[in-house]
Order: sequence, then structure tokens, then C-alpha cells
Amino acid sequence: MNEREEILRVEGLCKRFALSRKQQKIERTRARYKVAVDDLTFSAYRGEIFGLLGPNGAGKTTTLRMLSTLIRPDSGDALLDGCSVVSQPEEVRGKIGFLTSELKLEDFFTPNYLFDFFSRLHGVDDETCATRKKAMFSRFGIDQFAEVKVANLSTGMKQKLSLVISLVHDPEIIIFDEPTNGLDVLTARTVTDYLQELRGQGKTIILSTHIFSLVERLCDRVGIIIDGRLVACGNLSEVCNGMNIEDRFFELYKEVKGGQE
Repeated sequence: MNEREEILRVEGLCKRFALSRKQQKIERTRARYKVAVDDLTFSAYRGEIFGLLGPNGAGKTTTLRMLSTLIRPDSGDALLDGCSVVSQPEEVRGKIGFLTSELKLEDFFTPNYLFDFFSRLHGVDDETCATRKKAMFSRFGIDQFAEVKVANLSTGMKQKLSLVISLVHDPEIIIFDEPTNGLDVLTARTVTDYLQELRGQGKTIILSTHIFSLVERLCDRVGIIIDGRLVACGNLSEVCNGMNIEDRFFELYKEVKGGQE
């Protein structure tokens, strides 16, 4: 495997949203639009964990939703394993797994049913589905709850089930929006350990976070995003420039905000 094989290329990605009068009042602006992502360009490589680090409202979730083809960019494009999010969204969806804390599972379905349903949706044959389900349910302790309705599962178990469902088709590119958000420490550790296992299998993981320790523990490379713009990108030593990631982030944040005054 080529150590530096580019699997994701983001080129000039832009997205803006119309502001209602109420939102204008909250934002204390007369602008009709809010720029969420502004000319974002970066790459990620096969077999690495790439972190998009930034505060709430920086544009991280919007970026990942564009990469996952849930929303369309106003301009720019992104190629995931050679497929365009703009012109080939269906092909992109077949290559990625996308997990967000906002994923809602229907309360009256069971883990067994949901895993089978999403496997069929992705064209996974019955034998492969059964093999993967057995392995992943065992790995995350879901097997004991396979016939329990989602409504009766704990928050942590729902999150683990969401993770498993997002990977039923064994995608090469895995996109996680705030992967440990709202999780207890045990479930969070289970998830982060599994992300490292996936990287060891040669998968590429793109994650967003505002947690510095998560970046330091997991990420091979990181992009810092502030107000929709990428202000630094590279491996941790390149980005940090001799500082720890938290201090470097706040240095960049002050530079950006100070330049806007």
C-alpha cells in the first residue's frame, strides 16, 4: 500500500446559509447570509485518521455533511476515492460510512432488524451480513440486546449501534462528526479504540472534534478550522510548531479574531 495514497481531496469547498430575521438578531448582523464554510481545501490519505478541529459553529459539521453528500456545496468539490460529491453522490455514499450524534434510530426497531435492513440497503449479501453482524455485535456487546427495541436501549448502546450500522458495508472511508460527543467514558473509550483498529485495517477516518486530547491521541494529521476557514493543516508537529495543540489553537484563534477587529 502506498503510504501517501491520497483518498480524499477537498478543493475550494464553500457553503452559506440564509439567515432569518430572528437569526440576524441573534447574530447581531444585517447580513442575509452566513458563510459556514469558506474556500476549504485539504487532503487526507489512505490509512490515516484526519481530524478537523474547531470550536462550535466553525463549520466542521457542515463540512462533513458536504463530504457525506447530505448537503450540496455552493461551490467547490470533494473527491472521495476518485468520486465527486457534486456529480457522483451515489457512488460516494457506497464508499463511506457516516456517523453523527444526531442520527436517530426508530424506537420500535431492534438492533437485529436495523443491521439486516441497512445491510440490504447497501447490497450486502445475507451470508456476509450474518458474519459481520456476529463479529460486530460481539465486539460492542450488542449481542445481548439484539432483540431489544431501540427505545429500551441505553444512550451508550444506541451510539454503539449507530456506529455498527454505519459500517455494515465495510466502507473504506469513515466520517465521524464528534465521535465521542455525549458518551460516558467507557463507551467513548470503546469507540476511540475501535477507530484505531479501523486505521490499522487500512481504513481512512475523517473526524470532527473540539476536544484537544482526542486529536492528540488519535489523529495522524489535523486541520484547524475557524469561522469556516482552514487556518492550519498538517501533522501535529507541523501544526503545533513546538507548542501543545491547545495552546497552538488559541494562538491561531487570537490571530484570526484579532485580524477581524
